[in-house]
Amino acid sequence: METRRIGIIGSGDVAKALGRGFARHGWDVKVGTRSPDKLRAWTDETAGTDDAVDVGSFAEAATHGDVVVLAVRGDVAKEALDLAGVTNFAGKLVLDATNPLDFTGGEPRLLFGGTDSLGERVQAMLPDASVVKCFNTVSHHQMVDPEFEAETPPMFVCGDDADAKARAEEILTELGWPGVEDAGGIESARYLEALVPLWVRVGENRDTWSHAFGVVQ
Repeated sequence: METRRIGIIGSGDVAKALGRGFARHGWDVKVGTRSPDKLRAWTDETAGTDDAVDVGSFAEAATHGDVVVLAVRGDVAKEALDLAGVTNFAGKLVLDATNPLDFTGGEPRLLFGGTDSLGERVQAMLPDASVVKCFNTVSHHQMVDPEFEAETPPMFVCGDDADAKARAEEILTELGWPGVEDAGGIESARYLEALVPLWVRVGENRDTWSHAFGVVQ
């Protein structure tokens, strides 16, 4: 039977958008955060609606989900995974929506890149899970049921496990994407993460945050 339980590690805009979006598509969602009480007002807003989600600790969210989404700031990803408990991810598909961004200079830049990526680090931290990088190259507003003026492009993904990427494609298609653009192994997260500062600059120049990159042939 197809899994319908998902844990989301994080409590920011990305985590909230994905939590409500997955719930709207019939998933049993638990959002994990350091301070669950701080999200009670938000979860109360969703109670009794199609967007209803539950909230708990990082560990509870990781345990709850047969699929887990990592949706925290890149600079706290390791700490969040440690708090969630590495063993709670064993055997699971982990959708990595993170970006290693530094905002201290105003314009976002990568904390590291070129020869390393957060996607690779997440996979190394979770050796018994299958990590697929996705969601990181679009606005949180467009992650579920995306709407673009032009044709919706496939979602960029990368990861080492072909079966995990196939499952990720099934999930993304369910969430309204036409499919995926497979960028290769998890090392390709270096390039997907590097797209994000460019995505921000294009958005600033165009005065929009509803854009996405795609492959034209």
